Amino acid sequence: MNRIVPLILAVALFMEQMDSTVISTALPAIAAALGVGPITLKLALTSYMVALAIFIPASGWMADRFGAKVIFRVAILVFMAGSVLCALSGSLVAFVAARFLQGMGGAMMTPVGRLVLLRTTERRELVSAMALLTIPGLIGPLSGPPIGGFITTYFSWHWIFLINVPIGLAGIWLATIHLPEVPPVETPPIDWRGFALSALAASGVVFGLSVMSLPALPPAAGIGATALGLAAGLLYVRHARRHPTPLLDLGLFRNATFRIAVTAGTIFRIAAGATPFLMPLMLQLGFGLTPFQSGLITFVGAIGAITTKFLARRVFAAVGFRTVLIAAAITGAATTAANAFFTPGTPYALIMGLLLAAGFCRSFFFTGINALSYAEIGDAEASQATSMSSVLQQVSLALGVAVAAAILEGSTALKGHALGLADFHLAFAVVAGLSLLAVLPFLRMPRDAGANVSGHGGRPEPDSIAVK
Repeated sequence: MNRIVPLILAVALFMEQMDSTVISTALPAIAAALGVGPITLKLALTSYMVALAIFIPASGWMADRFGAKVIFRVAILVFMAGSVLCALSGSLVAFVAARFLQGMGGAMMTPVGRLVLLRTTERRELVSAMALLTIPGLIGPLSGPPIGGFITTYFSWHWIFLINVPIGLAGIWLATIHLPEVPPVETPPIDWRGFALSALAASGVVFGLSVMSLPALPPAAGIGATALGLAAGLLYVRHARRHPTPLLDLGLFRNATFRIAVTAGTIFRIAAGATPFLMPLMLQLGFGLTPFQSGLITFVGAIGAITTKFLARRVFAAVGFRTVLIAAAITGAATTAANAFFTPGTPYALIMGLLLAAGFCRSFFFTGINALSYAEIGDAEASQATSMSSVLQQVSLALGVAVAAAILEGSTALKGHALGLADFHLAFAVVAGLSLLAVLPFLRMPRDAGANVSGHGGRPEPDSIAVK
């Protein structure tokens, strides 16, 4: 495998994933500079996620029409432009708009990066390649808060965004030199009605859930937006069944392996979305730590994620996707449940050890689920599959934060007291139970599913063809 390809894609995706959370610890400083409150400024977090939700569905069509390598470099350029405008913003409106532009770039970066990998990687190398590409999605959200806190404390919040410029330029240069050409393919005209409905559905759900969990607006606005998004989603399903070439082809779910993989992944990502929200808050409000201290503790999970890269291919080849994914889901749920027993008296070494194990389990799960999703997807469906998977990922991550926040708010309302450690314990227990449900789809999956990718059972593998 040409390792430079997934590494280039991984660096670009890390930049995008980290930037989605890096401003969380810098919100007070940015808010003071713009003359608004920190809660109000959280609209910038929401605008970024909404942009992702709107433009991800169209990313696959654009990659097919204009070439995946071209769109990937354009995505980095758009992301860089949004970063510069964030640093130059002098008002709330300008900052929110700049974050939206960043989200447009990020929306193209993630699914198109996966598409490049799918079309340039041999089946037998897909697990190793996906292990590299999974790392940014796990490390980015964990590294964002401590990096943002460090830059804001010792430099200026502007550098949170300006640092993306040299990284982005390097990414464009390396992509130009090392990424193989992925030529355009013949595509029908874009499904504009499908784009409008899918954009309204995904952005309505993501915006609504985000507003309910980060109440910069009245909760009624979040409930209304979520309801509107769900209604648009139903209309899209009706539209997609009638349109000959829908923007997001629901026919992909007829593929049992793809359906099981995205269903289990969506369920498990609720915990993945909730944990980065709950853990720093618990360490700060329940343990009395500073944002930077809590960020240093939670970052240990990134080490567990990195170690997976060195083991994934051999483990999946030895026992297969089904067994590994069931084990990873169970142990991932167990390590999430362990957070419900942390107290200020718990040794930090024990906390960090469990977070390390949690990062390891989640990385194994997402490496496997990402490779399994595309194991039986043909080349003609690859762009649709990457777009569909990315949309569901964004919705499930937003749902994780919303579920966690709803549990905290409901617990405090029922008990009639301020947010306390017991409320976080309850939230972790519930989220762990939800993530355990990810095991259920795998129980009906054949033991040899995806063996042409994992190599489990000695299944013959093609030596020279890219993923089809």
